[in-house]
Amino acid sequence: MFKALERYFEFEHLGTNWRTEILAGLTTFLTMAYIVLVNPAILKDAGLPLPAVTAATCLSAAFGSILMGVVARYPIALAPGMGLNAYFTYTVCIRMHVPWQTALGAVFLSGVLFLLLTGAGIRQMILKAIPHELYSAVASGIGLFIAFIGMQHAGLVVRDPATLVALGDIRNPTVYLSLVGLFLMVALEIRKVRGAILIGVLAVTGLAWAMGLMHWQPAPGGFSALTQTAFKLDIRGALGKGLLEIIFVFFFVDLFDNLGTLVAVTKRAGLLAADHSIPRLNRILFADATATVVGSLTGTSTVTSYVESTAGVAAGGRSGVTAIVTGLLFLGAIGFAPFIGVVPQAATAPALILVGSLMLASITEIRWHEPLVAVPSFLTLVMIPLTYSIANGLGFGIIAWAVLHITAGKIRKQDWLLYLLAVLFLARFIYMSAG
Repeated sequence: MFKALERYFEFEHLGTNWRTEILAGLTTFLTMAYIVLVNPAILKDAGLPLPAVTAATCLSAAFGSILMGVVARYPIALAPGMGLNAYFTYTVCIRMHVPWQTALGAVFLSGVLFLLLTGAGIRQMILKAIPHELYSAVASGIGLFIAFIGMQHAGLVVRDPATLVALGDIRNPTVYLSLVGLFLMVALEIRKVRGAILIGVLAVTGLAWAMGLMHWQPAPGGFSALTQTAFKLDIRGALGKGLLEIIFVFFFVDLFDNLGTLVAVTKRAGLLAADHSIPRLNRILFADATATVVGSLTGTSTVTSYVESTAGVAAGGRSGVTAIVTGLLFLGAIGFAPFIGVVPQAATAPALILVGSLMLASITEIRWHEPLVAVPSFLTLVMIPLTYSIANGLGFGIIAWAVLHITAGKIRKQDWLLYLLAVLFLARFIYMSAG
């Protein structure tokens, strides 16, 4: 049986094994576990019951990750997306006074739209329309983004009213514990120790508990809580006047956030084909869209691929087993939600910094001596961390690519979809500014 599974997941071809894949899945879970606490904290402001959203978060992440691992066989984990959950709560439900049941209906319809476009091959066409140099810029930009988030979690970078950001207090225990964890992980990586990131996370967690620095509060959860949100969505209400734009935003942002994550993870894992295409792309997109539909049915906002999956890839994960292990851990987290907060940010922050730094390797694939390529790539690279959005960075890059090529008179008929994407991104930015 195990031999058959190894053949199905292509262990020999990918140069991996069960131990590596399990450690990688655990590493991805540890870097993503914060979503079990953060997503419910955001969605409860929209009126959803906290215990129910906690369970829905775990269940949708488990379903999406396992489906991705089994069907698409990629080490990509899924969970309710950050950013889209804030849009769901603070824009749709609070500012627009839309009931959460109706907002869930909009999420459901956006997922169905994803499935339809995937079946029609349109999402695949969009992916193929992106120049491969922008793929490299997205991967590197996400690396900066992840590292920036890690530095924030570590307390190395803090808000400043004069300069927006500044150096944090180095004497803060979270800061120096994070630095200890970072140096430990790097030292283990240099020595080619398998599971270096996981070892670092567990070591810092132990130090934090030993030093009495943990202030952990249990979070509610459990399967029974799902009855408060499961199948409570209002699809008919979401189709009502004025809500089609909400469905569009859920669809549009998830599409390009997902695109950026796919590029980053597959590139970091060395899974891109020679022509820069992504093998089994249909299955990846199917898993993502189906997870969003299921998430809306259980009671949470849009489910999407998580860029933290690169932590598992950095730990050696290459096959779908990594995602399956992460999904099984999320499933177990439904019953153990109160214990998710055991791992402190000081333990996961260095993992994000390390992974982010390693992702910058693809920056060398960009033709920096050519302005037509360099400027769009640069905008993509810097706007992802500076605007805190993968979609925004990709949007600026695509618009710049289109405008500069039109200005230079280098328009090609086969690039029509790229120019259409540029127009759609421009419309999105105008819509966001007007809102």
